[in-house]
Amino acid sequence: MWGIIMGSPKVGPALERLGQDIRNARLRRSIAVADLAMRAGTSASSIARLEKGDPGVAIGTLADVLVVLGLVERLADLIDVRKDDLGLALSTERLPQRGKSFATRIRKQKAKSDPTRALDDVVDPDGASF
Repeated sequence: MWGIIMGSPKVGPALERLGQDIRNARLRRSIAVADLAMRAGTSASSIARLEKGDPGVAIGTLADVLVVLGLVERLADLIDVRKDDLGLALSTERLPQRGKSFATRIRKQKAKSDPTRALDDVVDPDGASF
């Protein structure tokens, strides 16, 4: 596969599938490789490499081809964080077990800004905090 070492054995088949899908989309639209290349502002050899799953084709070329095919919105959906199940699960695990009150946060901020202030200066005798 083009002599480029890839980090994961899953990359090659995924790029080949992407290339085949692009080829199928092009053929469904009855667009010749040369016409797609011209409209995307690239060469016919770049289109051929893209359709073969060559990892060396620039992502900008892919984006231009998707624009011509009317599929550019799909590019933005590649890494939709709302559909990132693993990322969402990891984020949920890191949530604090209990929330902090606004008053506690204010007291800590004031203590950091002026550590010489006594607690009596921060809390009103009537119970209202500042």
